[in-house]
Amino acid sequence: MKNFKLLTAILLVSILSFTSCQDEIDNENGNRENTNSASSPTANNLERSSMYDGSFDDFLDGMSCSSILLPVTATINNTQITIINESQYNLVLNILGEFTNDDDSIEFQFPLSVRLSNYTEVVVSNQTEYDALMNACEAAENEAKNAINCLNIDFPITILTFDLNVDQTGSVVIESEQQLYAYMNNFGDDALFSVNYPITATLNSDTVVEITSDMDLSTRINECLGIEDDMDEAEENADKLENILVEGTFKVESFVVAGVNTANDYADYTIDFANDLSCTAKNTANAAIEDVQGTYTVASELDVFLSLAFSGNATFELLNNTWEVTSYSESSISLKSTTNAAITLVLTQI
Repeated sequence: MKNFKLLTAILLVSILSFTSCQDEIDNENGNRENTNSASSPTANNLERSSMYDGSFDDFLDGMSCSSILLPVTATINNTQITIINESQYNLVLNILGEFTNDDDSIEFQFPLSVRLSNYTEVVVSNQTEYDALMNACEAAENEAKNAINCLNIDFPITILTFDLNVDQTGSVVIESEQQLYAYMNNFGDDALFSVNYPITATLNSDTVVEITSDMDLSTRINECLGIEDDMDEAEENADKLENILVEGTFKVESFVVAGVNTANDYADYTIDFANDLSCTAKNTANAAIEDVQGTYTVASELDVFLSLAFSGNATFELLNNTWEVTSYSESSISLKSTTNAAITLVLTQI
């Protein structure tokens, strides 16, 4: 227990505190562009950008400041599963995604091991210790001291070092995120450093950019964090939309193609969205007419998307599309085609 408390303290220190007095160093930094002390914003940006990224298994452990080391055994929505390797993550996702509006639960078998944002590994003996890690991670996120995962620096990079008179004393080639984290975390208060620009980095997993200065690095980080926030907001909106769909019954209020509204073709039908990602269109005017079966998915990137796939009915197959959600409420969902913005669909709750 003492060892765990020590490692928890290490986590807190690593992701919550990045403080040391800069004193008169700031005045000396002005003699050379992009020269920094251990407590400078650039040092903070580099350290946070090189922290261990534990976000890849957030669906399992619920925190981005660490990841669970496999194997691990957990009971997920009353189904016990032992995860041996990452290829089995789909088993977890399938269980969690079986129903869209249920309250998912994950209970781990202890002890288990996790890797923290400072690359150390710790054995967690019980739920109380696990909750302590989650609280530390939440505090780090609230204080903006957690890992910056949206910017991935391409290695190797070179760090130049200087004494407090801004005379160069050496250089070091950094080959990995872990090496950069250790270097910045241990950089002393009696020296200065500078990144040997330009460097390249990948933003939000898909955009490669060249970074030419400390200011450019800061701008790129703010840019990708903004996109990350937008993606998180879209994900929240997707969850809300799923709940609205499952809890209501809908009709086609408007379906416009080439300027023509064909909503009357669907006037006798209601559409019910089930929490297993199936949907059914029922003819309320003539019960003898066979129901139309389909499936749906709700996804998000920067926007929210609703995909419909009906089969066995040519009229409803016209609705098969991946639709961008332009607005939604408890009573109405407005959509436009992702391939042709002139095609729009409005569903209203009855």
